[in-house]
Amino acid sequence: MDLSHAALLLAAGLAAGTVNAVAGGGSLITFPAMIAIGLPPVPANVSNSVAVFPGYLASVAGSRQDLPRPRALATLVPTTIAGTIVGALLLLATPARAFELVVPFLVLGATAVLAFQDPLRRLVGHPRDLSPRRRTIAVQTMVALGAVYGGYFGAALGVMLVAGLALVLDATLARVSAIKNLLSAVVGLTTLVVFALFGPLNWAAVAVVAPATLIGGYAGARLVRRLPPVVLKTVIVVFGTTIGLYLLWRALT
Repeated sequence: MDLSHAALLLAAGLAAGTVNAVAGGGSLITFPAMIAIGLPPVPANVSNSVAVFPGYLASVAGSRQDLPRPRALATLVPTTIAGTIVGALLLLATPARAFELVVPFLVLGATAVLAFQDPLRRLVGHPRDLSPRRRTIAVQTMVALGAVYGGYFGAALGVMLVAGLALVLDATLARVSAIKNLLSAVVGLTTLVVFALFGPLNWAAVAVVAPATLIGGYAGARLVRRLPPVVLKTVIVVFGTTIGLYLLWRALT
């Protein structure tokens, strides 16, 4: 890796950490950067998943004041770990082409759920109107689906988690974003373990990108706390739509 490659990865890591904390989707910055320095797609995807993990930790630190009590999150962690393992093993064991064609529609669908959150809540019922059992099932289902996706590809994981959780949780968008940061960190740690053991990692690329995502992740999380809910929602919807259309273009070309 030469100096220009390292500079590109460093800049991508800073930007990705910030974007992941605000809206999710930072992997669409670091993944192309790893492709640009010459890594094949699968090693680039695996290395990218490991490299962005520190940024998630920094986002959790920056948004910790908005997190609910640990007891409220304890049941979501095993679901997140299990779903991530399933997604990571799918990445290592199955052809990527079919999933590449599905991913854009998942991202665009998740973005649409967030954009039309209020009409959908009127259709399916507000979270506070659900029984505790139905609310638990809904939250666990959203987390499991997001974790499988995160283990397999991960780009726009934040958009998908925010969209799903905002639909089934009676909480502010800042709190939902903080929960998203924590669950993304669990996804990141799980993929790190799986890919470190079984994946084709490029440790040099990881060593450059990972520290940069730490700085960007903390800065982005602090920014989220200062944004009005309508602005934060607009940013996530716009970014999610852009990501989905980009993925669709890439899958069809």
